[in-house]
Amino acid sequence: MKTASSKPSKPQAKTKTKTKTDSPAKPAPRAAAAKRAASPKASGAGAGEDVAAFMRDLDHPLKAEIEGLRQIILGVDPEVREEIKWNAPSFRTTEHFATFNLRTKDSVRIILHTGAKVKESATKGLKIADPAGLLEWLSKDRCLVTFSDGKDIQGKRAALEAILREWIRSAL
Repeated sequence: MKTASSKPSKPQAKTKTKTKTDSPAKPAPRAAAAKRAASPKASGAGAGEDVAAFMRDLDHPLKAEIEGLRQIILGVDPEVREEIKWNAPSFRTTEHFATFNLRTKDSVRIILHTGAKVKESATKGLKIADPAGLLEWLSKDRCLVTFSDGKDIQGKRAALEAILREWIRSAL
């Protein structure tokens, strides 16, 4: 019969005292944006979900287009972060403002919104310039942008970037 003293001991995690020199230097803004785009990590409400892992496992015929749109969205403002929320890549600055809708297989859709909580814009509405006609308004503070393929994305890229910048300024 084994006694408690005959059990092998569990290995203990080594602890290291963090010193000032252990923290990496803050990268330059451009380098930080490139690193963020290349290695997107989940944060906040989507903690535990990793966008890179989500994209690696994603089975969607327009996966390359989704990846291209992710890079466009991340590139419109250095404050944009991404995480998995609502079962898809979602983007935020202070609040969430854009989330992929990946239910359709013949197009890529992005929902532009003002976050999870109801804001004044839900009754007032938002005024976003859309000369290219990309926005399909679903409510006063939420709209849909749909792309059919990579050519469609590239042809509308400048218009999308302008809309995203204005959305971030106006909605959040």
